Amino acid sequence: MEKTRRRMGDRKDAKLVRDIDGMHLIVPLIHPNRCDNEAFVSERFDLTNINTYLEKLNSDNPEFKYTLFHIIVTAIIRCITLRPKLNRFIANDRLYQKNEISAAFVIKKQFEDEAREGLAFIRANENTNLESVHESIRHQVMDCRKGKVDTSSNVMDILTKLPRWLSAAIARLVRILVRYGKAPQALISTDPYHSSVVLSNLGSIKLKSGYHHLTNWGTNSMFIVVGEKKMRPVFNDDGSYEMKDTVDLGLTVDERIADGYYFSKTVKLLKKLLENPELLEQPASTPVEY
Repeated sequence: MEKTRRRMGDRKDAKLVRDIDGMHLIVPLIHPNRCDNEAFVSERFDLTNINTYLEKLNSDNPEFKYTLFHIIVTAIIRCITLRPKLNRFIANDRLYQKNEISAAFVIKKQFEDEAREGLAFIRANENTNLESVHESIRHQVMDCRKGKVDTSSNVMDILTKLPRWLSAAIARLVRILVRYGKAPQALISTDPYHSSVVLSNLGSIKLKSGYHHLTNWGTNSMFIVVGEKKMRPVFNDDGSYEMKDTVDLGLTVDERIADGYYFSKTVKLLKKLLENPELLEQPASTPVEY
């Protein structure tokens, strides 16, 4: 993203949005909590073209195959790049524009009840595309499976070793620091709730997509749940239908960062990208007609 000079009122992770209308000034004052301002959208996407595209990409049997999740993460990053209001958040009753675009998700080290989890964090730029996202995820998955601990998880593990009263006092202090954008980087550098978007791939454990709440902690304004791939009827305008491989996405957003029309156009862009996955080979900043 383009860097601008830091001004009074800016945070180290975001710029204060100054050119706003009265509604966007007042709403955070009367509805200050992110969890009180959630809007939820559920959308179903046809995977016909994606399945063909993935078959082509994986025809050489790479060690770390391209997956539907890689495509969805890249498409969301592209949407945030081209629709920058998605990269906003409200903190301390003010509207901010993030300095960077990022996506986060949890990595399960093994599909077992007692297996530990790690945090993956992708920092994007205007040149990010499917190949770079795939490579970033590959590195982080391999590191996680080898036992490497991300910085945020490492700090949390340290806090669990402290007396309860001390960890509680530290948590209260950190909440204040987060509110003003002054939290220690070691704590939040891989914290999903300080990303542009958090993704949960429930399809990987054979669950349906659905609603997931936002949190008042952090700066995250968008949460996306990816459901299970499944053959479902897709209806035509004349009432006939075809059975197609589909996936459902559940999108929860902070409705204060943009209006319904902005979110509606974003879903149309996402649909365009998922129906034409070859577009994701382009840099994230490349315009898309939709």
